[in-house]
Amino acid sequence: VQLQASGGGWVQAGGLLRLSCEVSGSTLSDYTITWFRQAPGKEREGVLCNSRSGPSIYYVDSVKGRFTISRDNAMNTVYLQMNSLKPEDTAVYYCAARGVVTVCTSYARAYPYWGQGTLVTVSS
Repeated sequence: VQLQASGGGWVQAGGLLRLSCEVSGSTLSDYTITWFRQAPGKEREGVLCNSRSGPSIYYVDSVKGRFTISRDNAMNTVYLQMNSLKPEDTAVYYCAARGVVTVCTSYARAYPYWGQGTLVTVSS
């Protein structure tokens, strides 16, 4: 399974971006996808999870009401829509996938498949 993350860039505070995570080599519908992020000097953290069989789960309270996750199984792609971006959202964003066990978790080591990361920079 390969994941390709894209869509990052530079945006002013209050702006929006949509990240994409394209899955290849397998079928997206078999996997749970979580978006993680890692800000400079900080540990990687889970942001938002989309399970193949349940509701989306937020792991960062500050993104509730601003970020949403969705999937298009036909396109084998998961999206992270980020609205009302803040400087503290600046980070490298990664998508990660887990298969056999598909319950959402923010524990990074539970995900065997990772995209390469896409940088999001939000200026004040």
